[in-house]
Amino acid sequence: MEWRDQGLVLSTRKYGESAVIASLLSPEQGRHLGLIRGGQSRRRQGVLQPGNLVDAVWRARLEAHLGTYTLEPVHDFAARVLDDPLRLKGLAAAMALLDASLAEREAHAAIFHDTIALLRALEAAGTPPDARPEGEGGAPVAPDWAVAYVRWEVSLLECLGFGLDLSACAATGTADGLIYVSPRSGRAVSAAAGAPYKEKLLPLPAFLRDDACEPVDMADIAAGLRLTGYFLTHHHFVEEGRAMPAGRVRFVDAFSA
Repeated sequence: MEWRDQGLVLSTRKYGESAVIASLLSPEQGRHLGLIRGGQSRRRQGVLQPGNLVDAVWRARLEAHLGTYTLEPVHDFAARVLDDPLRLKGLAAAMALLDASLAEREAHAAIFHDTIALLRALEAAGTPPDARPEGEGGAPVAPDWAVAYVRWEVSLLECLGFGLDLSACAATGTADGLIYVSPRSGRAVSAAAGAPYKEKLLPLPAFLRDDACEPVDMADIAAGLRLTGYFLTHHHFVEEGRAMPAGRVRFVDAFSA
C-alpha cells in the first residue's frame, strides 16, 4: 500500500531510541499516523515541527498497518512565527485541536485548506497587538491573524458536525440585531428575543456574522474564543470523554493575559 500527498505536521511522539510516530493532516487522507525512522535526529526535528507543510509518502504492507512516512519539507510555517510567542501559541493551538478532534483516516479537504489559509495569515502578521491602533472606547484593535483564528475555529466546528447558524434569529427568523448565540442549538438570537434569557446565552461578536465588520477589538476576539470554546468543549470533547487540548488552553490564557 502506498499514497502520496501534502500534509501538515500535527504532532510527533518518540518511538524507540530513534524513531517517531508522526500525525499528519492531508486533504485526501485526513489525519493519518505513520512511523518515521530516525525522526529523533536534530536534522529531522526541524522538519517535524507542528504546523510545517511537507510532501509525504506513506507505505505499508497492509492498509490497516501503521506504515512508514518519507517526508520532504515544503514550507516551514512554524519557523516563521518563532519571533512572536502569541502567534506561535495560536499555531500550536490549531494543530493540537486538529490532532485531538479529527477522526483518523477520514478525508477533510476543506479544513485542510482552511488551516493553510490560517497559517498564511499567521505568517503574514507583523505588528504585535499592543502596538496597533485603538478602536472604539480605547480598546486595542485585534490583529488580522486573531480574527482569522476565531473564524478558523468556527470552520472546525462545522467540520466536526456542529456548524453554527448565525444567519437569522432562532426565535423570530429576523436577521437584524443578532447579538447572542443559543448554547443548545448554536443558532443566533436577536437582542429582543434574547433579552429575557440573556444570562443563559452566549455573546455573539459582530465580526462572526459580518465579514466586513471593522475594527475588531481584542474584547471581540476574547468573546469569539469563548463562543467557539464552549461548543468545542460541550459538543465534542465532553461527548468524547476528553478535555480541551492543553495547547488551546495555553493560547487562550496567553491571549487573555
